[in-house]
Amino acid sequence: MLTGIDHFIVAVPSPDAAALELEHTLGLKAGPGGRHEEYGSFNRLVWLGDSYIELLGVADRALAAHAWFGARTLGVLDESGAGYVGMALVVDDLVAQMADLHQQGSRLGQPVAGERARPDGRVVRWRVAVPPEADPDVGLVFLIEHDTEAAEWTSEERAQRAADEHPLGGPARLARVEMPVGDLQAVTMRLHRDGGLAFRPSLAGGGARDANAGSQIVRLVPAVAGTLPTVVVRGGSTERRAVLAGCEWVVESASVTAR
Repeated sequence: MLTGIDHFIVAVPSPDAAALELEHTLGLKAGPGGRHEEYGSFNRLVWLGDSYIELLGVADRALAAHAWFGARTLGVLDESGAGYVGMALVVDDLVAQMADLHQQGSRLGQPVAGERARPDGRVVRWRVAVPPEADPDVGLVFLIEHDTEAAEWTSEERAQRAADEHPLGGPARLARVEMPVGDLQAVTMRLHRDGGLAFRPSLAGGGARDANAGSQIVRLVPAVAGTLPTVVVRGGSTERRAVLAGCEWVVESASVTAR
């Protein structure tokens, strides 16, 4: 079953610099992250409960070019300097989810194991099912299932993370992501086929469409000039907005109800 938005990937030239900018501008702090040695990349993670923003950098272009996410990441960095790469949707049983999706024609490949070494020596492990290439409108949208016995996903670590406070004043949670797309109908069909997302007309109006991923929302909005992928975080007591790393960031007050 699809249980939420796992993470939102933003390619940046320097994850450390991007982390400092997010904390200074929006009050969102980043943890240490780690390295994908096989893929020539490294990251910093902005934890928002069990979801996170991945600030992704490239250490070795040759290795990154052969990673399943490498062409998209390098393309974003080369064309824009920084920006949205993709997002992962988390499921509790990847094999069962893939069996259902393949019956409706999903292009996602079979589950593949992955891991990341942390600076403390512990290893994070997961399995992903990824598309053969990035979607022209919404980038790399893929499924992930975490190893709950490995680093970062034990019950103790999740409980600690749920209470973690950001400089904005308390815990923060990822509420929704908003993606500008050209053909709403075509994209909703592709995301239903490959991700199991079921879209409906959004109460936000303007032709937008929403799909629930657990308690979070994936929103598609008609693309117009200047519209950027948007990350909406809920936490703190005041609203903050900024354009950073090729995305728009919105921090809503923790008292705001879902919309």
